[in-house]
Amino acid sequence: MPIEKEAIAVKPFYYRVVSGAEAGSGQPLEVLFAGESQTRPGHRLGPKVYDFYLLHYVLSGRGRFSSGGAEHELGPGESFLIEPEQLVSYEADRVDPWAYRWIAFRGPWAQEAASAFGGGRSVADTGRSRRPAAALRLAMDALRQPAGAQLAAAGGLQLALGEIARACARREEPGEAADGAEDNSLVRALLRLLSTQYAEPVTMEGIAESLGYSRAYLSRVFKRSTGSTPVSYLLRLRIDKGRLMLRERKDLTVEQVASSVGLQDALYFSRQFRRFYGESPSEYRRSVWGS
Repeated sequence: MPIEKEAIAVKPFYYRVVSGAEAGSGQPLEVLFAGESQTRPGHRLGPKVYDFYLLHYVLSGRGRFSSGGAEHELGPGESFLIEPEQLVSYEADRVDPWAYRWIAFRGPWAQEAASAFGGGRSVADTGRSRRPAAALRLAMDALRQPAGAQLAAAGGLQLALGEIARACARREEPGEAADGAEDNSLVRALLRLLSTQYAEPVTMEGIAESLGYSRAYLSRVFKRSTGSTPVSYLLRLRIDKGRLMLRERKDLTVEQVASSVGLQDALYFSRQFRRFYGESPSEYRRSVWGS
């Protein structure tokens, strides 16, 4: 019987790194460089030591991180931290090699910043949140700027570490309760965002990115809590706001009301208004004002 060989994932290799042009500037939290890479199967670094802190966040794939005699199998949403003079090695999986972003830092505040992982820990799991990845991308983009690079890059680093600290704190709580609290908080944040931004040309992709979650997960959690998808909720909110304006702002045309609630197509606004209320905006206005 022929022996089946294990299939190796073929992913386009890439390696990008940006250095801090202001290195040595004496900032309390100094970013040396930041980057991202899709590694090759089995790619290994170490055993070796660094003279700075080095944070990695796994975007996709899998790999192993070894430190202090312990080995950790890591995947998407997980991070590992290398401390100065710490003997470490890390290796990409041979079947599903990881892609990750990283950031190197040092300075008087570095040790305190690294405490986000908790005492004695060097790995963390931020689960479904994409905020650490977005924050590290922010740091990379900041280092490309001619001015203010260190301040902005350090801000990105602190945002990533803040999310990791929250994840480590949740780790000590019962899993189901923690997940439920996180989902409830996410729904409240989305409701606040929709209630204040309904008049803007918002998209679910943009909302999901700003909250740090995938659109699919965001929709699933929101519907489980409210019985409606975010898209349906936003549309109903806009039509309800438009109905209120039709009643209170006789000086505005239907087109102006539609635009004021974030719908640039007055015909679409009228069609949805009739679907919800059984009459057109003009008919509703006549019933209120009598003309």
